Amino acid sequence: MRYHSALEAALKVLAIDFEEHAAHPELLTVRDGVIQRFEIAMDLSWKLLSRTLRIKFQVEESEILTKKDIFRHAAKFSLLQDASAWFTHYDARNESSHIYDAGMAKATFDRARLFLQDAQWTLAQLQHSKIDE
Repeated sequence: MRYHSALEAALKVLAIDFEEHAAHPELLTVRDGVIQRFEIAMDLSWKLLSRTLRIKFQVEESEILTKKDIFRHAAKFSLLQDASAWFTHYDARNESSHIYDAGMAKATFDRARLFLQDAQWTLAQLQHSKIDE
């Protein structure tokens, strides 16, 4: 499956999960599903950004050693609106997979909502890049 298609599908499911959570805010399993979908969509996002930077914009692999490098370059090429927001998205993604408590879950859930908006905008930019597997 192409990264574009995989990311598009992940973002659609994440949006549906938010709707389900709005209908059933008491269900922790739905909240936790949002968090897991956020993790998946975040991973697909940085992988697609990295691939696009290397193929379309000829950014050398040596220039994108970290996720922050990916986000900085992606912002430079107008694939992201705000690289610093993506730094925070990625930090939240990493924290959610290592430490889990109620406070962190709420913070990650809230971050996932912001991420969804940013990722939908970025997906539209990436779809114009026409980079396939």
